[in-house]
Amino acid sequence: MSTSILRTADAWWVATPAGAAKVTTEAATTGQLLADRQAIAAAATSTDTVPVESLTLWSPVTAPCRVVAQMTNFASHVKDAGMDPASIPLTFFRKSSGSISGPYDEVIRPAHVRLLDYEVEIGLVIGREMPVGTAVTADDLPGCIAGLVVTNDISARDVQLPKTQFYESKSYPTFTPVGPALVLLDADELKRFTDLRLRLQVNGELRQNMTVADMIYQPLQALQALTRFQRLDAGDLLLTGTPVGTALSAPPKPVEVLASLLPPAVKWKLFFDRQAKNPRYLKDGDVIEVGVATGDGAIDLGTQRTVVRYAR
Repeated sequence: MSTSILRTADAWWVATPAGAAKVTTEAATTGQLLADRQAIAAAATSTDTVPVESLTLWSPVTAPCRVVAQMTNFASHVKDAGMDPASIPLTFFRKSSGSISGPYDEVIRPAHVRLLDYEVEIGLVIGREMPVGTAVTADDLPGCIAGLVVTNDISARDVQLPKTQFYESKSYPTFTPVGPALVLLDADELKRFTDLRLRLQVNGELRQNMTVADMIYQPLQALQALTRFQRLDAGDLLLTGTPVGTALSAPPKPVEVLASLLPPAVKWKLFFDRQAKNPRYLKDGDVIEVGVATGDGAIDLGTQRTVVRYAR
């Protein structure tokens, strides 16, 4: 049965039917908490609780840690970009863990950024040390993945695209809201991963709505590839991609063909002038609500609610 871990400024908590029970632990990081399963289990059965609503929740994934993300990993997103899902390789990029923020914190758009986009994603929280060369099998998966979190991969598209710079464009502070809960799953629950549905709304308008069945490379394939070259430790975070529905969309084919004939500087100017007219990019005051759950509610990672603010 799943266990939902919450974090505040000075404590860890387990969400129970009666409320939030404090975890008696010295753990300062997510990795340290995951090693203290006895304390988590004790809190899960505690009757000494407070209302969850009374807590000011922080990200349940602590920084510093490794934040790795899968690129173009949903078939619907790939098709929207005008590509064939069968042709897409398994690829990764890194984000700074300094971009991690809480599930209700403001998302701050830097003053130089014009095109701010959103991407609902499921985050895998690593459960154990995995040195480079670690072999991962299906039977190993429950030990490798401690639990799941809701994440939003905020992206500065006008930084990302002309510079092909994923690291900078996705690493500004507040660009990875995480939580509200770290949901620890047992082996049977993890088998229901493809039943999870990702939903993202902006000001109440549903923008993204897709199940994990649309995912091209599942967690087992991702970890098998990643551990060939990247060490992972308990508490690290792997973002698993986003479905169709982001503000950024591929241009129509005739426009794409014409743009290919233009010098790069002219092409990018025309592209960004066109994108600037797209009302789906995030604006000052926009409210983003992001949630992930199975249809029957048996697994629910919770819902984060963040407000966009423009830096002056």
